[in-house]
Amino acid sequence: MAPRRPRDIEAELKALQDKARQLRTRQKSQLGELLLSTGAADALDPDTLAGLLLRGIEQAKSDPKAVEGWRKRGEAFFRREREAAASADGGSSANDPAPASEPQGRVAPPPPRQAAE
Repeated sequence: MAPRRPRDIEAELKALQDKARQLRTRQKSQLGELLLSTGAADALDPDTLAGLLLRGIEQAKSDPKAVEGWRKRGEAFFRREREAAASADGGSSANDPAPASEPQGRVAPPPPRQAAE
């Protein structure tokens, strides 16, 4: 029986750190794309946007029903966006599955503006 090689904990840790860094980079990119696609980047300055997100977090903790409404609204937004892209690409039907290149771990959209009164 051959002796077992010891695990290289340092190499495994470095690989995990690299993967975490890549995930954070992708998340930042997706958040930026979300801000641009919703128009929030143009409509709101960064301080207002940060305040809106913080208010949304507070409201989410106190009112879980609001979060479900935001989720449905965001889902409808992305559905319209996919349908518009599909019609521009050659008219695939709305019943077709989402393109394989679309990220599966999408970040939830920011809360609607009227909810952050």
